[in-house]
Amino acid sequence: MSIVSSLRELTKQERLGAVVTVVSGPDVGMKAVLDAEDGLIAGELPDEVSADVLADAQQLMEHEQNRTLSYGERQIYIETVPPQPLLLIFGAGHVAQPLSRMAQELGFRVIVSDARKTWATEERFPNVDQLIAEWPDKAFEQVEPDRRTYVVLLSHDARFEDPVFPAVRNKPIRYLGAMGSRRTSRERAERLTREGWSQQEIDRIHAPIGIDIGAEQPSEVALSILAEIVRVRYGVGTGMSLHGQEGRIHTQRGEEDGTS
Repeated sequence: MSIVSSLRELTKQERLGAVVTVVSGPDVGMKAVLDAEDGLIAGELPDEVSADVLADAQQLMEHEQNRTLSYGERQIYIETVPPQPLLLIFGAGHVAQPLSRMAQELGFRVIVSDARKTWATEERFPNVDQLIAEWPDKAFEQVEPDRRTYVVLLSHDARFEDPVFPAVRNKPIRYLGAMGSRRTSRERAERLTREGWSQQEIDRIHAPIGIDIGAEQPSEVALSILAEIVRVRYGVGTGMSLHGQEGRIHTQRGEEDGTS
């Protein structure tokens, strides 16, 4: 299969992949397409560095990052080709409106679910990809969470969030965040512990949700949530201000010391 055909197939099937290009040194111009699960599916890689490139590409694909890395005399650019991420929002309150808009601007497919039909309306969410005016268990009959899925719980009512946890517990979702105070988060953790959740599972829940930016207004809260989601998506960043920080703003692994 050709490079172009392989890329089209990755996109069509919404699979995670990467394009690898030798940009300098021996074999310059050599190109390959990788599938995160199936490995090399088109083109070729230099034999001497193939194993290292595949290993590095796997890590970069996991965090949807692009890097130019050095392998001896060669410089090789690895560009991740990710499927469109999905933001699944439970709770159609005031934060959900700006959150859904901002997420779409970042390229997310957005689904909003809320059993309160007076909240989950097309008038309030005119541009989301899907609006589900049902309880969470009914919503999961329509949506199958996978590794591109980011789940946000915005309701303070346990009736609306409790069904979500068992539905995503063993799914390879990228992010699970829940609105609430620190007290609410502790009570939620205690409840999940009683239901058999391990501490490791509970620690994966981002609660209280978002990055601390002093948010007060719904749009500001939405911004803090999206900032956390972006950090999780790419697997880098501290959430701290860049002002006063030493070193490169965007450190690229292998770029500073010339190693892969």
